[in-house]
Amino acid sequence: MSWTPSKQDKNSPSAIENNNHDHNLKFSPLRKLLPLLHETSIGKSLGSSEDEAILVGAIAGASFLLFLILIVVCCCCCFCRNKRKQKHKSNGDHKRKSSDIPLQMPPYQAPLGTSSFKYDDLATATRGFDKSMLLGQGGFGYVYKGVLPNGKKIAVKTLKANSRQGEREFQAEVDIISGVHHHHLVSLDGYCISGDKRLLVYEYIPNRTLDYHLHRNRRSVIDCSTRLKIALGAAKGFAYLHEECNPRIIHRDIKAANILIDSQYEAKVADFGLAKLSYDNNTHVSTRVMGTFGYLAPEYAKTGKLTEKSDVFSYGVMLLELITGRRPVEPDSDVDCLIDWAGPTLMQASEGGSYEDIVDPRLGVTITRRRWIAWLHVQLLALGMQQRNALK
Repeated sequence: MSWTPSKQDKNSPSAIENNNHDHNLKFSPLRKLLPLLHETSIGKSLGSSEDEAILVGAIAGASFLLFLILIVVCCCCCFCRNKRKQKHKSNGDHKRKSSDIPLQMPPYQAPLGTSSFKYDDLATATRGFDKSMLLGQGGFGYVYKGVLPNGKKIAVKTLKANSRQGEREFQAEVDIISGVHHHHLVSLDGYCISGDKRLLVYEYIPNRTLDYHLHRNRRSVIDCSTRLKIALGAAKGFAYLHEECNPRIIHRDIKAANILIDSQYEAKVADFGLAKLSYDNNTHVSTRVMGTFGYLAPEYAKTGKLTEKSDVFSYGVMLLELITGRRPVEPDSDVDCLIDWAGPTLMQASEGGSYEDIVDPRLGVTITRRRWIAWLHVQLLALGMQQRNALK
């Protein structure tokens, strides 16, 4: 049965309404679907303008439903994407550097006989850790001068809170220094644990460091005999660690900044935070390379195998500092380090040449200087790369 539209006057209201309806569909996306729908059985069964209106309404409703479904799908996608971002951010937070993660300090038991201080007492002794009491600054904390109620002067080292390396240094210092006593080693008077705070209390050494006297003191220059005295004192301290302690102690950070000078210009070895114990059955200690550039023994820097000879090399660099008055690494120098700069002259001197070109020009020419050069000639040969003898 065929469908034919009824004839109507063009000016009738029904015709005008149909014309308007067709005009709207012309610009509607739904119009594209009408030819297809007319070809279907549904389209063929519709035989009046009311049926066509019903069809258009059905299509509009279906489109609206599809629109709602599309919105729901988009919302779900956005939700899942935000979820993934939050998960990624959470994973990134877990991968932060260990120094950024709050450190859960394990309970620490200091060796028996080690004195414990209260944090409030140390704060009072240092005037609340005032800047005027600051003695120096290291990689993992500050050192302050303090005065106890009985008048005794102390040095208080505060380690950075929530620092894993600081915690390791704290435990190493307490465990190692509390068990060794020597005239040329700094004495540990005690420690303090208060929450996440870690503090070490040392004897107070009033005359700063060898690094200060060689490189930063503009008022006076330490003479040859004093330099020799400091070199001998430091050697005695290191020899005690290497040969008289059981297990042996490898300092691992010998440098001018870790040699304190007392009022009599006696050397005191300090800062055992990187020290390692070496037992008789060990030929070396395998460890992560730590120390200060310019002082590191080349074989230790390459392999991570630590021995007493690593300390001896660092001590030899410090002797060169005493001779030359130069730093192990000069920022403005074309040569990488002090060893490279002094090496050619040392080789010539070992074959009968002169040391004059590398000796600190501030010393002047004295008999003591010549005797000191002869003594260091023997020392530097013993500390050379081919043969590094024990410090004793």
